[in-house]
Amino acid sequence: MTRIRHVCPAVLTFCAAVSLNAQPDLRTIVKAWVDSHQQQIVAELIQLLSIPNIAADRPNIRRNAVALVSMLRQRGFTPELLETEGNPLVYGELRVPGASRTLLLYAHYDGQPVEPKSWKQEDPFSPVVRTGRVDQGGQKVADLASVTKFEDDWRVYARSASDDKSPIVALCAALDALKASGLVPTSNLRVVLDGEEEASSPSLVPAIGRYGQKLRADAIIILDGPGHSSGRPTIVFGARGIVTFDLTVFGPKVGAHSGNYGNWMPNPALRLASLLSSMKNDDGRVTVPGFYDAVTPFSAADRALLDGVPDDSERMLKTFGIAKPERGFPKLQEAVQYPTLNIRGLASSHVGPGARTIIPDRAVAAMDIRLVKETTAADLIEKLQGHIRRQGYHLVGDEPDDATRAEHDKIARLAVSGSSTRAYRTSPDDPQATAVIGAITRTYGAPPVLIRTLGGTVPIAQFIDALSFPAIGLPVVNFDNNQHEENENLRIGHLFEAVVTIAALLRM
Repeated sequence: MTRIRHVCPAVLTFCAAVSLNAQPDLRTIVKAWVDSHQQQIVAELIQLLSIPNIAADRPNIRRNAVALVSMLRQRGFTPELLETEGNPLVYGELRVPGASRTLLLYAHYDGQPVEPKSWKQEDPFSPVVRTGRVDQGGQKVADLASVTKFEDDWRVYARSASDDKSPIVALCAALDALKASGLVPTSNLRVVLDGEEEASSPSLVPAIGRYGQKLRADAIIILDGPGHSSGRPTIVFGARGIVTFDLTVFGPKVGAHSGNYGNWMPNPALRLASLLSSMKNDDGRVTVPGFYDAVTPFSAADRALLDGVPDDSERMLKTFGIAKPERGFPKLQEAVQYPTLNIRGLASSHVGPGARTIIPDRAVAAMDIRLVKETTAADLIEKLQGHIRRQGYHLVGDEPDDATRAEHDKIARLAVSGSSTRAYRTSPDDPQATAVIGAITRTYGAPPVLIRTLGGTVPIAQFIDALSFPAIGLPVVNFDNNQHEENENLRIGHLFEAVVTIAALLRM
């Protein structure tokens, strides 16, 4: 395939040319199979979701892995568990006679931790199907075994319903649909399913040393993340990285009586609030000097790619219950091209029935920075530390001792938690990327939504670098899925359409 020089005009021209020769037959064939196998598809998803999958829960993680091996074997893969120092990778290979391309399909089977009491069901691992969103009055569907027709707007509620077990089930169903129609994939397929993605995938890169030959491919296809809010097929060319840390502002050695010492003793919670507010302005832009310096101006091609994404702000604002976005980055697609500075949690003494009338001994902000391709964790953490020092704080690496407390009025600690994850980005001009775009366009008769950078993090940048292949994201779940939160859900219509989208990829 000839390499295209100018990204966006070439991609748009390519898509237009392909759409003129649209071949909806594959979509029609697969949709017909899906319509007659809805119960089978949903039942397999519910069965998989019923196995708890928190990365630290080793016994249940292995139960998931064994179940996935069986699912891949049923679809003609040669599957195995790739043992690591942590949780096993689930691997499978499907060779196709005459195929000249090899695709590595990546997804993860672990999920975020859960707080069951905050879910609107008895157990996050006892899936519930509802007639709509639970916050919009969706009712539980009883007797699922008798349901043969699932409405598109029904939802499956369970941990990992959208992130990331449903794409795995959709892949299996796509292979079933092709086989039933007498069709085979046009690429050799390798599948790697990660059991530690939500724990930053610490075992993935080390696995290359043991299993490198099994993992090599012409491209990696990442089945993770939400699709565009319009519901149109979506292709993503990159994802942000992340570094997490705790920022602690210290007060008295122990909590002190707020009556006896109020107006005299500095309050660390108020100081932390002031420090945090100094880091961003009212428009939502980070005010830490140099925070955005590494981000280079967008090229004309980059701008065309960003502007080509449909603006669906009104729907998203309504879904999330906010009046308007931050003024600093009113367009979402532009916002995700820059690093973020986020407060993900605050803690200081007690609240609610256990609240006490004290001046706390400390206040803590759990924070994260989402990295983009041009930035590094070390550089932005250093800039943040410099900003904190300029606010008059002495930074410590551990609990301050008496001598430190006596010498410094304002004391803080910035503690990075674990290792950071880098961002990655593939050019839409890459031949494998244009092949994926072409396959989706042919199947749907129209070009997909093309996303330069996914706002979330897929912790495999080092994996991509080490194996030197282009990385292309194919997100297939609904954007309003409560990912990482309570009441995570999957819109069933997205599951069924994902089967078609993945089948298009397999036949590209």
